[in-house]
Amino acid sequence: MSNVEESSEGVASAPPVKTGEFKLEVVVLPVSDVDRAKDFYESIGWRLDANVTTDNGFRLVQLTPPGSECSIQFGTNITPATPGSAQSLYLIVSDIDAARDDLVARGVEVSDVFHEEALGDRFHDAGRVGGPSPDRSTYGSFAAFSDPDGNGWLLQEITSRLPGR
Repeated sequence: MSNVEESSEGVASAPPVKTGEFKLEVVVLPVSDVDRAKDFYESIGWRLDANVTTDNGFRLVQLTPPGSECSIQFGTNITPATPGSAQSLYLIVSDIDAARDDLVARGVEVSDVFHEEALGDRFHDAGRVGGPSPDRSTYGSFAAFSDPDGNGWLLQEITSRLPGR
């Protein structure tokens, strides 16, 4: 017996995956408290796609960020990874200040906007320079936040994609 809660809101047929394509569909997050994680991600506006439990102790929750084709999953008996060990998960935004302000308004602790002193510094607090990229270049401005378990997210501002992206 299982208990299934699924949302069909916004369901549309997706174009088929073509030969040679690999589309990232889901990222699994390690969490210690499934309900707390579910409440957190719903509170920041992510769509609940599924909440499935079975009698054998399995539970799977899936949520999708607004505008994303990739979802997250977490639950019980999903991954042996240590809760909070998923780091540097990117969320792409077109306006870093507006995205940060939205998360703060929803009660999330978000870093100030920053840019890198040198390539790769986004991953290390010591190399982060306060404020957006001086020339406001696409791919150059970031903000960081974590879920209640410490899984780490990076907001990255992209205003125009590089060719072929």
